[in-house]
Amino acid sequence: MEVLNSYQRKKIDESNDEVFYSSPKFVYHLDANFRQYLSRVYENEIADYSIVLDLMSSWDSYLPKGKKYKKVIGHGLNKQELEKNKIFDSYWIQNFNLNQEIPLDDGTIDCCLMVAAWQYLQYPENLTREILRILSNKGKFIIAFSNRAFWHKAPNIWTTSSEEERVKYVRKVLISNGFNEPKIIKKFNESTLNFFNFLNKDPFYCLIATKE
Repeated sequence: MEVLNSYQRKKIDESNDEVFYSSPKFVYHLDANFRQYLSRVYENEIADYSIVLDLMSSWDSYLPKGKKYKKVIGHGLNKQELEKNKIFDSYWIQNFNLNQEIPLDDGTIDCCLMVAAWQYLQYPENLTREILRILSNKGKFIIAFSNRAFWHKAPNIWTTSSEEERVKYVRKVLISNGFNEPKIIKKFNESTLNFFNFLNKDPFYCLIATKE
Protein backbone atom coordinates (compact mmCIF):
# COMPACT_ATOMS: atom_id res chain seq x y z
CA MET A 1 0.00 0.00 0.00
CA GLU A 2 1.33 3.42 -0.96
CA VAL A 3 1.89 5.81 1.96
CA LEU A 4 3.81 8.73 0.42
CA ASN A 5 2.70 11.24 -2.18
CA SER A 6 4.93 12.58 -4.94
CA TYR A 7 5.96 15.68 -2.95
CA GLN A 8 6.99 13.59 0.06
CA ARG A 9 9.23 11.45 -2.16
CA LYS A 10 11.16 14.41 -3.60
CA LYS A 11 14.53 15.51 -2.22
CA ILE A 12 16.71 18.61 -2.59
CA ASP A 13 19.39 16.76 -4.56
CA GLU A 14 17.70 14.57 -7.16
CA SER A 15 20.97 13.53 -8.81
CA ASN A 16 21.80 9.82 -8.92
CA ASP A 17 22.69 8.62 -5.40
CA GLU A 18 25.48 6.49 -6.84
CA VAL A 19 27.42 9.65 -7.67
CA PHE A 20 27.22 10.95 -4.10
CA TYR A 21 28.29 7.59 -2.65
CA SER A 22 31.02 6.92 -5.23
CA SER A 23 33.71 8.05 -2.76
CA PRO A 24 34.09 5.81 0.32
CA LYS A 25 33.27 7.31 3.72
CA PHE A 26 35.25 5.39 6.32
CA VAL A 27 33.75 7.26 9.25
CA TYR A 28 31.10 6.50 11.86
CA HIS A 29 27.85 8.32 11.17
CA LEU A 30 26.51 7.44 14.64
CA ASP A 31 28.16 7.96 18.01
CA ALA A 32 29.61 5.23 20.23
CA ASN A 33 26.58 5.16 22.56
CA PHE A 34 24.23 4.54 19.64
CA ARG A 35 26.46 1.84 18.14
CA GLN A 36 26.89 0.00 21.44
CA TYR A 37 23.18 0.04 22.18
CA LEU A 38 22.37 -1.18 18.67
CA SER A 39 24.79 -4.09 19.12
CA ARG A 40 22.97 -5.03 22.34
CA VAL A 41 19.65 -4.97 20.49
CA TYR A 42 21.13 -7.28 17.86
CA GLU A 43 22.46 -9.57 20.59
CA ASN A 44 18.94 -9.95 21.98
CA GLU A 45 16.97 -10.05 18.75
CA ILE A 46 19.08 -12.12 16.34
CA ALA A 47 19.13 -15.85 16.97
CA ASP A 48 22.39 -17.77 16.58
CA TYR A 49 23.01 -19.32 13.16
CA SER A 50 20.68 -16.86 11.43
CA ILE A 51 21.06 -15.70 7.84
CA VAL A 52 21.36 -11.92 8.16
CA LEU A 53 20.94 -9.30 5.45
CA ASP A 54 22.36 -5.84 6.14
CA LEU A 55 20.77 -3.41 3.69
CA MET A 56 22.23 -0.01 2.73
CA SER A 57 25.29 -0.89 4.75
CA SER A 58 28.87 0.28 4.91
CA TRP A 59 32.23 -0.83 6.35
CA ASP A 60 30.81 -1.77 9.79
CA SER A 61 27.54 -3.55 10.53
CA TYR A 62 27.62 -3.19 14.36
CA LEU A 63 26.84 -6.90 14.70
CA PRO A 64 28.03 -8.43 18.00
CA LYS A 65 31.25 -10.31 17.38
CA GLY A 66 30.54 -13.22 19.73
CA LYS A 67 27.36 -14.34 17.99
CA LYS A 68 27.38 -17.19 15.46
CA TYR A 69 25.89 -16.45 12.05
CA LYS A 70 25.02 -18.90 9.31
CA LYS A 71 25.63 -16.20 6.72
CA VAL A 72 25.81 -12.39 6.60
CA ILE A 73 24.95 -10.71 3.30
CA GLY A 74 25.66 -7.06 2.67
CA HIS A 75 24.20 -4.46 0.36
CA GLY A 76 25.16 -0.86 -0.30
CA LEU A 77 26.30 1.69 -2.86
CA ASN A 78 30.07 1.79 -2.36
CA LYS A 79 32.20 -1.22 -3.27
CA GLN A 80 35.22 -0.14 -1.20
CA GLU A 81 33.14 0.25 1.97
CA LEU A 82 31.46 -3.14 1.49
CA GLU A 83 34.81 -4.83 0.78
CA LYS A 84 36.19 -3.54 4.08
CA ASN A 85 33.26 -5.03 6.03
CA LYS A 86 34.84 -8.37 6.95
CA ILE A 87 31.68 -9.86 8.47
CA PHE A 88 30.06 -10.15 5.03
CA ASP A 89 30.11 -13.53 3.29
CA SER A 90 28.88 -11.80 0.15
CA TYR A 91 27.48 -8.44 -0.93
CA TRP A 92 25.96 -6.62 -3.87
CA ILE A 93 25.53 -3.03 -5.02
CA GLN A 94 22.12 -1.60 -5.93
CA ASN A 95 20.39 1.79 -5.86
CA PHE A 96 17.05 1.23 -4.14
CA ASN A 97 15.74 4.61 -5.28
CA LEU A 98 15.94 3.34 -8.86
CA ASN A 99 15.12 -0.34 -8.38
CA GLN A 100 13.50 -1.85 -5.31
CA GLU A 101 13.57 -5.51 -6.40
CA ILE A 102 15.88 -7.49 -4.11
CA PRO A 103 17.76 -10.29 -5.97
CA LEU A 104 17.13 -12.95 -3.31
CA ASP A 105 14.69 -15.88 -3.15
CA ASP A 106 11.49 -15.95 -1.10
CA GLY A 107 11.84 -16.81 2.59
CA THR A 108 15.64 -17.05 2.59
CA ILE A 109 16.54 -14.35 5.17
CA ASP A 110 16.06 -14.67 8.94
CA CYS A 111 16.86 -11.09 9.88
CA CYS A 112 17.05 -7.94 7.79
CA LEU A 113 18.86 -4.88 9.14
CA MET A 114 18.67 -1.24 8.08
CA VAL A 115 20.71 1.32 10.04
CA ALA A 116 20.64 5.09 9.42
CA ALA A 117 19.30 4.37 5.96
CA TRP A 118 15.51 4.48 5.88
CA GLN A 119 15.74 8.28 5.71
CA TYR A 120 17.04 8.05 2.13
CA LEU A 121 14.29 5.83 0.71
CA GLN A 122 11.99 7.42 -1.85
CA TYR A 123 9.94 4.24 -2.40
CA PRO A 124 9.92 2.56 1.02
CA GLU A 125 6.61 0.80 0.36
CA ASN A 126 7.99 -1.24 -2.56
CA LEU A 127 11.14 -2.12 -0.65
CA THR A 128 9.18 -3.11 2.46
CA ARG A 129 7.10 -5.56 0.42
CA GLU A 130 10.30 -7.03 -1.02
CA ILE A 131 11.78 -7.44 2.46
CA LEU A 132 8.58 -9.16 3.59
CA ARG A 133 8.91 -11.54 0.62
CA ILE A 134 12.52 -12.59 1.31
CA LEU A 135 12.09 -13.00 5.09
CA SER A 136 11.50 -16.44 6.57
CA ASN A 137 8.21 -17.09 8.38
CA LYS A 138 9.48 -15.82 11.72
CA GLY A 139 11.86 -13.34 10.16
CA LYS A 140 12.58 -9.92 11.66
CA PHE A 141 13.14 -6.51 10.12
CA ILE A 142 15.21 -4.26 12.43
CA ILE A 143 15.32 -0.57 11.49
CA ALA A 144 17.44 1.86 13.51
CA PHE A 145 18.07 5.57 13.06
CA SER A 146 18.93 8.74 14.94
CA ASN A 147 18.51 12.41 14.07
CA ARG A 148 21.37 12.61 11.59
CA ALA A 149 21.27 12.48 7.80
CA PHE A 150 22.75 13.83 4.62
CA TRP A 151 19.79 16.19 4.44
CA HIS A 152 20.07 17.02 0.76
CA LYS A 153 19.70 13.30 0.00
CA ALA A 154 16.73 12.69 2.31
CA PRO A 155 13.19 12.99 0.86
CA ASN A 156 10.77 15.62 2.09
CA ILE A 157 8.87 13.16 4.29
CA TRP A 158 11.98 12.93 6.45
CA THR A 159 13.29 16.50 6.38
CA THR A 160 9.90 18.07 7.20
CA SER A 161 9.02 15.67 10.04
CA SER A 162 9.82 15.72 13.74
CA GLU A 163 11.69 12.77 15.25
CA GLU A 164 8.45 11.36 16.66
CA GLU A 165 6.71 11.76 13.30
CA ARG A 166 9.51 9.80 11.63
CA VAL A 167 8.90 6.86 13.95
CA LYS A 168 5.18 6.97 13.13
CA TYR A 169 5.93 7.17 9.42
CA VAL A 170 8.19 4.10 9.42
CA ARG A 171 5.60 2.22 11.49
CA LYS A 172 2.84 3.14 9.03
CA VAL A 173 4.81 1.88 6.04
CA LEU A 174 5.57 -1.41 7.80
CA ILE A 175 1.98 -2.06 8.88
CA SER A 176 0.51 -0.92 5.55
CA ASN A 177 2.70 -3.38 3.68
CA GLY A 178 2.26 -6.63 5.55
CA PHE A 179 4.28 -6.51 8.76
CA ASN A 180 2.91 -6.99 12.26
CA GLU A 181 2.78 -4.14 14.77
CA PRO A 182 6.47 -3.35 15.40
CA LYS A 183 8.20 -3.17 18.73
CA ILE A 184 9.50 0.37 19.15
CA ILE A 185 12.59 1.26 21.18
CA LYS A 186 13.51 4.85 22.00
CA LYS A 187 16.59 5.71 24.00
CA PHE A 188 17.70 9.23 24.83
CA ASN A 189 20.67 10.63 26.68
CA GLU A 190 20.27 9.98 30.39
CA SER A 191 22.64 12.75 31.50
CA THR A 192 20.27 15.60 30.64
CA LEU A 193 21.69 17.79 33.43
CA ASN A 194 24.87 18.23 31.43
CA PHE A 195 23.85 20.31 28.43
CA PHE A 196 27.09 19.86 26.52
CA ASN A 197 27.06 16.12 27.13
CA PHE A 198 23.50 15.98 25.84
CA LEU A 199 24.59 17.56 22.56
CA ASN A 200 27.14 14.83 22.02
CA LYS A 201 24.78 11.86 22.31
CA ASP A 202 22.62 10.64 19.47
CA PRO A 203 19.03 9.67 20.25
CA PHE A 204 18.28 6.04 19.42
CA TYR A 205 15.15 4.94 17.56
CA CYS A 206 14.51 1.35 16.57
CA LEU A 207 11.53 -0.51 15.10
CA ILE A 208 11.52 -4.30 15.11
CA ALA A 209 8.83 -5.86 12.92
CA THR A 210 8.04 -9.53 12.37
CA LYS A 211 6.51 -11.28 9.41
CA GLU A 212 4.40 -13.63 11.53
